[in-house]
Amino acid sequence: MGKITSKDGTRIAYDKSGSGPALILVGGAFEQRAMESDTSKLAAYPLLNEHFTVYHYDRRGRGDSTDTLPFAVEREIEDIEALIDHAGGSAFLSGISSGAALAFEAAFKLGTAKVRKLAMYEPPYNDDETARQAWVKFRKELAQTLAEGRNSDAVGLFMMLLGMPPEHLEGMKQIPLWPMFEAVAPTIAYDAAAVGEDSAVPTEKAAKLTIPTLIMDGGAGEFPFMRITAAALTKAIPNAQHRTLVGQTHEVEPDAIAPALIQFFES
Repeated sequence: MGKITSKDGTRIAYDKSGSGPALILVGGAFEQRAMESDTSKLAAYPLLNEHFTVYHYDRRGRGDSTDTLPFAVEREIEDIEALIDHAGGSAFLSGISSGAALAFEAAFKLGTAKVRKLAMYEPPYNDDETARQAWVKFRKELAQTLAEGRNSDAVGLFMMLLGMPPEHLEGMKQIPLWPMFEAVAPTIAYDAAAVGEDSAVPTEKAAKLTIPTLIMDGGAGEFPFMRITAAALTKAIPNAQHRTLVGQTHEVEPDAIAPALIQFFES
């Protein structure tokens, strides 16, 4: 484990593996180095490490990274910039789920001088009006719940937003990962901020992104709007391509996404 210091003094923990050009992986909600998650499995995938120097880090407020309040998306962009600078000044950037939304914001802010190429897997933007209203309601309830220190309820709110029936929550609280979810519950708001005020697809901003970008979705995805979102982003970003990973859900397997990343970053 290594640590770097972000602009506001936050200490960001990371693991470094492999060799080649720098690739920074940005995890989604709850993800951290100590968790067996999509990003953790990808970071450890041998094929990826044969092509890149992979940086897998704990986003602020998670795992071995510290946090500094007040929060703003710009602070997480500064964390990524600090990692890029540590890695030599430029890097490929890849994010999964809400981590893809954060990677997009970082790429937009930092530009081609620091982000060589950007890859996003199923960023959870949604232009559906009902979904946007639900997102606004969720963010309001989440802020109140976290302000009251009710971390467990905050995790429950997020799970129900994803479609979990309320009656299943008590059973969910018995899984081994639940204490880890509770511990990082305040960072759910960080992911929500990256996705945006109402979760709308950021097409206006995307149209100004000049970095070569790959947008991916899963062919067996449980969230149909993800395909629509991927197509909208591909259309909006001037230098973008879209790829559907056959047989993949929102929980993407490394043997499906790693070859796509290698092909895109090395082309």
